[in-house]
Amino acid sequence: MPYDDSVPPTRRARPLLLAAALASLCLTTVAGCGGSPDTTDGAGADASPSATPTVPASPSPSPAEPLPRGPLTGRTVVIDPGHNPRNREHTEEINEKVDIGTGRKECDTTGTSTDAGYPEARFTLDVSHRLRELLQAQGARVLLTHDEDRPFGPCIDERARIGNEAKADAVVSVHADGSAVGNRGFHVILPAAVKGGGADTSKIVKSSADLGARIAGHFVRTTGSAPSNYIGGGTGLDTRNDLGGLNLSTVPKVFVECGNMRDPKDAALLTSASWRQKAAQGMVDGIADHLKG
Repeated sequence: MPYDDSVPPTRRARPLLLAAALASLCLTTVAGCGGSPDTTDGAGADASPSATPTVPASPSPSPAEPLPRGPLTGRTVVIDPGHNPRNREHTEEINEKVDIGTGRKECDTTGTSTDAGYPEARFTLDVSHRLRELLQAQGARVLLTHDEDRPFGPCIDERARIGNEAKADAVVSVHADGSAVGNRGFHVILPAAVKGGGADTSKIVKSSADLGARIAGHFVRTTGSAPSNYIGGGTGLDTRNDLGGLNLSTVPKVFVECGNMRDPKDAALLTSASWRQKAAQGMVDGIADHLKG
């Protein structure tokens, strides 16, 4: 779920644009499968380390190795793993508020977890590693905003800044939700038109909407998961103006809520390594589709 999601969202779906983008992919959704949106503001409790399953990171080429040439050669993609597994050890720091352009919000949150104790922060890192490997195989230059290499964070404003400074062609923030049982299905969060303080999304709203719609369409096809049954009106897309990671971005960026960790059926998907690989592939296919125009 979004790490800076502490204020009830302002949801302004674009049903015509988004539904058309999904329909253009000629996809058939499988009802009842998938992830769901974040309604817990990142407040879900992480499990203790002993309850966390061992999740091996997907191997990826050494930074010293030349990347293979492919359809994404010359493109830069930033992957933003939601939260940080060690955030729970630094609650004072992550509760410090930072400027998001239109106001101030907490630096970060702990994220949610499944009832069995699999933390969202572990999920997001695992999927992000898989995304990096798949994107690098297509020749893309891939940066992660963090890789469990810092004690907490980064804060939401820094996460946006990393993508901006990299001049990324696309940024994808990976999350999972902590909503009520029965709320199922993935959704992709798009930036609203926001201008105020240091925030100005006017130049990225259209490109981010295209990126999000293409990811949603491919996510359906690759994972078999249905769009959220309670956010986005069946499109799998939601527009928000309260997320600092989107408000402060100057490059195309979306959040992907892959599923609802609090629903047992969704949790079974999110804790499956084979499903996580499908989720990563669906996102990569959407990113590539967007970048190739």
